[in-house]
Amino acid sequence: MSEENKHHHPKKKDNFVKNTSREVTDAFGNTVDSAGRIVKSVSGEGGLVGKATDTSGRILKGTAGKANQVIGKSSEAPGNLYRKARGTRKKNEDPKE
Repeated sequence: MSEENKHHHPKKKDNFVKNTSREVTDAFGNTVDSAGRIVKSVSGEGGLVGKATDTSGRILKGTAGKANQVIGKSSEAPGNLYRKARGTRKKNEDPKE
């Protein structure tokens, strides 16, 4: 599975913030990959610079992925809280009212 589609679930409709965060993370990952390819084309694939570029790229993309997860979870929290409060209110309502 490609890195771009690893976190995307086409059947699940996410909120705007979560979708935007995912798209930005994917674009950032593509930018890091492109920059890494450019650096390695100039310095060589197997050299120390190429290996350092790969390592730093993995760190940057991993950090961006974690940030994306945090944004996704925090963007879901208000909706979950609203649904929970709304569900509690309905259970406590008097059906005769």
